[in-house]
Amino acid sequence: MAQAQIPLDNAPALEPSGGVEHLPPWKWYHYFGYNIDHKVIGIQYLVLSFFFYLVGGLMALAMRTELYTANPDVVDPTLYNAFLTNHGTIMIFLWVVPAAIGGFGNYLIPLMVGARDMAFPNLNAIAFWLNPPAGLLLLSSFYFGGAQSGWTSYPPLSLITAPMAQSMWILSIVLVGTSSIMGAVNFLVTLIKMRQPGLVWTQLPLFCWAMAATSALALISTPVLAAGLILLLFDINFGTSFFRPDEGGNVIIYQHLFWFYSHPAVYLMILPIFGIMSEIIPPHARRPIFGYKAIAYSSVAICVVGLFVWVHHMFTSGTPPWMRIFFTISTLIVSVPTGVKIFSWVATLWGGKIRYTSAMLFAVGLISMFVIGGISGVTLGAVPFDIHVHDTYYVVGHFHYVLFGGSVFGIYAGIYHWFPKMTGRMLNETWGKVHFAMTFVGTHLTFLPMHELGLQGMPRRVALYDAQFEALNQLCTYGAMLLGLSVLPFFANVIWSWLYGPKASDNPWNALTLEWTTSSPPIVENWPGAVPKAGDPYGYGHKPGRRTIDSVTGSDLWGP
Repeated sequence: MAQAQIPLDNAPALEPSGGVEHLPPWKWYHYFGYNIDHKVIGIQYLVLSFFFYLVGGLMALAMRTELYTANPDVVDPTLYNAFLTNHGTIMIFLWVVPAAIGGFGNYLIPLMVGARDMAFPNLNAIAFWLNPPAGLLLLSSFYFGGAQSGWTSYPPLSLITAPMAQSMWILSIVLVGTSSIMGAVNFLVTLIKMRQPGLVWTQLPLFCWAMAATSALALISTPVLAAGLILLLFDINFGTSFFRPDEGGNVIIYQHLFWFYSHPAVYLMILPIFGIMSEIIPPHARRPIFGYKAIAYSSVAICVVGLFVWVHHMFTSGTPPWMRIFFTISTLIVSVPTGVKIFSWVATLWGGKIRYTSAMLFAVGLISMFVIGGISGVTLGAVPFDIHVHDTYYVVGHFHYVLFGGSVFGIYAGIYHWFPKMTGRMLNETWGKVHFAMTFVGTHLTFLPMHELGLQGMPRRVALYDAQFEALNQLCTYGAMLLGLSVLPFFANVIWSWLYGPKASDNPWNALTLEWTTSSPPIVENWPGAVPKAGDPYGYGHKPGRRTIDSVTGSDLWGP
């Protein structure tokens, strides 16, 4: 077996297994240094992103505490603006994107396609190690007052507030974007060139399709954001006037450059989550996925159409009528492939023998959250309504249902599903259900009232507001506190189970995708001998030797 990819300075000792030498799982201390094993890198991404999830969450709690009353009486307004800017930045660039793409993508893609590692292991490791300095740079900006122009960093506001902190913010995002580009190249080459011989695209797990679409989208859109931010950096520090309106610059150009990436960024976050959903629902419902090709091709459709919807964020920025019409239509069209996925998941659940594990609860909860967020998103695609609620809390409620109710629920579902594979231990299901209940209730309590606040006219990004909005804001704050508390049973469960939880079998869910054919946790090069031949990843009820669904009695089908 080839071992040239394993760095000699941190490789465990070789152990024999059935006449074949292989490398055993890494020790805990290997996860704190430079390592090119895709599984180590995946877990490094997940752990780091959860750290920033806590940091961004604490900023959110500070803002919600301030918003409990109508007057600014807890957090200084300047600090509030810094929290507002960096909360959004952290949650997108240092939490959801690294966890969904870097974490699950790195861990699962080689295992799902029957590869020993990613196509470019060193590039993979470098991509991860760009994230810690990016996060450190972002947090260090608070020493200089913190960037205060919102996560969109629109000029001219971003040109005149806290220039040093704003420059650090820009450099941080450029580092994260560079990491994203490196990862996208690696994923695409791995999926195209490293698949098991004979494994064609229409036999791949749907998570692989989602990651392929995500990677293509990242390669197209991320350089555009980087270009816009570098021009902004020059305006702040070197006297240029790309976006300075008083010197002939054009602030609308910046908005186009920003949103050409930042609306597809929604799909960068949600497409991997859609892939996770397609891997969790079939084994926990014991049903073949409904509409495999429809789900696969809808990921590609979202990738393509998602590049032509960014201007719906700019309907109030002097957008000409013809452009409003075009981007209204494209915004409505992009909801169609998303609806295909929703209907396919519901059809998979229909008639299945559902086992409501923690992973399944979060997956089903995500469907309900995303439907609410999707409906409110369709309303925002219509120009008259969008103008009415632009920059109000209606928008805040919408994108938190999509990104928190969608992305975060999906990340939790993925953790509960693949934790046994990653650690060799089972999570406690009782505490998992407590975690789900607190998160589900907290999410609705926090973000549902925001739609009403927006319809009543409360502007976003303000600490001082009219007293008529106080009652609903207090309700939102109670929900935020419940969401903050919900992470306690989760982290306690993860840490305790990782150390002392019951040992997991190699395939505790009786799943059919290829990652479940190796040990839990997998050895360094994934399989000790020849890689098992991939079969139908969703052939539940159709595989020889497996019990099938009895349409009359609904007999048990959990065993092999």
